[in-house]
Amino acid sequence: MVKISRNNSLQEEQLTEPGYYILLALIVPMHGYGISKYIEDLTEGEVSIGPATMYTMLKKMQTQDYITLAGEEARKKIYKLTDKGNMVIRKEQERRYKMALHGVKAFERIGGEK
Repeated sequence: MVKISRNNSLQEEQLTEPGYYILLALIVPMHGYGISKYIEDLTEGEVSIGPATMYTMLKKMQTQDYITLAGEEARKKIYKLTDKGNMVIRKEQERRYKMALHGVKAFERIGGEK
């Protein structure tokens, strides 16, 4: 059982939505623009992360040891997940999947209307 509180989200390393999508993108190493483009493609244009948010998040994620620099290509920094980042994105994806299932169950109470 998970107790929900404001402090719990920090302890459990729950991600913001931009952080979630950035780590999903970095399952395969890539540069900042590639991350942004992948997220837009993955979400069919529903999610777009601007450059300021992207690069702020990348710096924070490096500090948290979720990602690291893998190298450079044509002056573009290539980022990749660390082992910690891989663990965090897997746990977060599972948590969000369960939350979506909870939503489905909740709507089933009224005949499946969504």
